[in-house]
Amino acid sequence: MAAIEHHRHILDFTLSSLLRRKGKNAALLSVYTLIIFILASVLFFTHALKREAALVLKEAPEIIVQRTLTGRYQPIPTAWGDKIREINGVISVRPRLWGYQYDNVYQANYTLTVPAGNPPEPGSIDIGSGISRMRAAHPDDIIAFTGHDGLPRTFIIRNILDNESQLLTSDLIVLSEKDYRDFSGIPAEQATDLALRVRNPREYTTIAEKITQMYPETRPIVRTEIQRTYDAVFGWRSGLLIVIFSAAALAFVIFAWDKATGLSAEERREIGILKAVGWETSDILLMKFWEGTVVSLTSFLVGTILAYVHVFLTSAALFAPVLKGWSTLYPTFRLTPFIDFGQMATLFFLTVVPYTVTTIVPSWRAATIDPDAVMR
Repeated sequence: MAAIEHHRHILDFTLSSLLRRKGKNAALLSVYTLIIFILASVLFFTHALKREAALVLKEAPEIIVQRTLTGRYQPIPTAWGDKIREINGVISVRPRLWGYQYDNVYQANYTLTVPAGNPPEPGSIDIGSGISRMRAAHPDDIIAFTGHDGLPRTFIIRNILDNESQLLTSDLIVLSEKDYRDFSGIPAEQATDLALRVRNPREYTTIAEKITQMYPETRPIVRTEIQRTYDAVFGWRSGLLIVIFSAAALAFVIFAWDKATGLSAEERREIGILKAVGWETSDILLMKFWEGTVVSLTSFLVGTILAYVHVFLTSAALFAPVLKGWSTLYPTFRLTPFIDFGQMATLFFLTVVPYTVTTIVPSWRAATIDPDAVMR
């Protein structure tokens, strides 16, 4: 109990000391919290997007077969799927129809697709919430889009796609195969690509090589390659943000280094008075430890909470345009809250621990000097 009381008294004195220099400490807390907020926001948002992409790609085809001509994507003959299906290990081959449409009036890109099941009736479509919001379109309304020949096609809106899947569906137009072929001009014997289901994941590479040998102009894309691409893209973009804000981080590092190299005259005088009235060197070091802990831990907690609110409750308004991409219809969605405690531990040890240590070193130097010399 005596030890607990001893620590409590020192902590009380530490808090009162911090309040006496509230202007300086408030500025320090603001800068410190801002750095934590920026770093934690980037970590939260990037990791949540990677996790969201992983969940989406979990249901994606194991292998996607595309056709290229001089490096450009071309429609693939659906008859190729019959021969590919004969490869040992391939469970199924499904031709897919999808593409993009640029709207000159609204300057937005739409994604068009024909679903594997429950497609709309010819003349009807389902649209994403982003299109509905931008075009002020609702179920049973008539909406028009310009086809490949420059002529408008009118459709009746069947459904607005669920808001919970905005990440996938905000800019999506779902239509029937007949309407898609009329809209895009792709003939009946061709598809955008082929989606393969494979029995054994260890055979992905082997099957992809066999497809390339069978049809040299094809490009098989394995699902794991797409996952790696997403990780690389989001990792690069998060790194870009960290570089942009590195100036603020550098300013804080300089401040922390200045803290480590010496104390102000007022702090030295305070230490001298404490030594003169009977404080031990260990008590002064303990006081400075608590001072650094209070400042750094408060900044860490406040910055982390603000970052959580920013990312998961306000859709990361500050960083979203950089991290999410180019589409003007990209949704204002709320990511599923998810925290990687390993990353948070790394952030804690890279920000809280160094600052706490830097407050102790100069205090130890001052505390070991004769009190009379320090006060003079």
